[in-house]
Amino acid sequence: MSQPDSYLAVDAYIDAHFDEQVRFLQALVRVPTDTPPGNNAPHALRTQALLAEMGWPAEAHAVPEALVQAQGMQSITNLVARRRYGAGGRIVALNAHGDVVPPGEGWTHAPYGAEIVDRKLYGRASAVSKSDFASFTFATRAIEAAGVPLAGGVDLLFTYDEEFGGELGPKWLLDQGLTRPDLEIAAGFSYQVVTAHNGCLQLEVTVHGKMGHAAVPETAVDALQAATQVLVALYAENGRLRQTRSAVKGINHGYINVGRIEGGTNTNVVPGKVVLKIDRRMIPEEDPAQVEAALRDLITHTVAACPGTSVEIRRLLLARAMVPLAGNAPLVESLCRHATALFGEPVEASGTPLYTDARLFSERGIPAVIYGAGPRTVLESNAKRADEHLVLDDLRRATKVIARTLLDLLRA
Repeated sequence: MSQPDSYLAVDAYIDAHFDEQVRFLQALVRVPTDTPPGNNAPHALRTQALLAEMGWPAEAHAVPEALVQAQGMQSITNLVARRRYGAGGRIVALNAHGDVVPPGEGWTHAPYGAEIVDRKLYGRASAVSKSDFASFTFATRAIEAAGVPLAGGVDLLFTYDEEFGGELGPKWLLDQGLTRPDLEIAAGFSYQVVTAHNGCLQLEVTVHGKMGHAAVPETAVDALQAATQVLVALYAENGRLRQTRSAVKGINHGYINVGRIEGGTNTNVVPGKVVLKIDRRMIPEEDPAQVEAALRDLITHTVAACPGTSVEIRRLLLARAMVPLAGNAPLVESLCRHATALFGEPVEASGTPLYTDARLFSERGIPAVIYGAGPRTVLESNAKRADEHLVLDDLRRATKVIARTLLDLLRA
């Protein structure tokens, strides 16, 4: 079969089985995977059962309970479905994560209803990234049904720790030797082919003072007043960070976000302790060790200027930036070419300010690219917001792009 004919064959398979693919995605969206609390084993077992109905065995690898609880979650079972073809070819990993932030408020569609309205499927994780459980699975089914001799294989990796950094998801599978791919495609979230992304450092900062009655404030040391000085210093630092822009297309500058503040005991009590949770986004050009040292130094010196207070700083997460590896050219060229053809607009390689599990592969020298079912931009899908949704036409076209790319990579 000629190459153009093989592309038409996988396209036809995806069209013929698209209703089945949508039902598969609906079944996945209807099993909640809110993280926190992170009780995600039930979703993995449901996915395993759905794959078994297709005749595909999937290995279920439960992460030890102690490791899961130490990360603040309840259960993680990662899935590996191995598809093997002729000898001598590449192994391509397709990795999507099932964990997702809780729905929050403001929904006009049930967060776990998987309702379809105007050719859009609504539900938490419908766009990021349960959609790519479906795109990766049905793209792989399509190449196997195309009648084209294949070599190498596909590792479908469905993991459940992206929201907490991926340490117990893809990293755990790699550390355990449960997957050894030559190339990797990670779940996407836009039309673009993403080859680089920001890093992320998260710190928990606890400022200690001395609790006391508000009627006699001279007997206390206000931890909130010291924490406020820390906030002023952090937001001033953002002004400096905006002056240094990344050379990577799609990435702008570093940024500090204070995402959570906890403290105090009552309205009439001077706060004795305040906790800040800080997220520092790092552009690929930055050194994570230097960034962390400078941020700790800024916080420590700010609190030291507030008499009677002290500070503890604990790292919650360090996700390194993803940078392009030289060996990613076959992935990038094929994905961009097919996406441009199928979406009818130029699709190019670029970076993203998000951080993802894909970095865990590139850190091991495995060329990785981020691509999957999604809208033109993350904002259009309402990912991590109310009424998250996926345009079904985007799912169909992205599945064809991935199937065609797998044919290019695995054709014997």
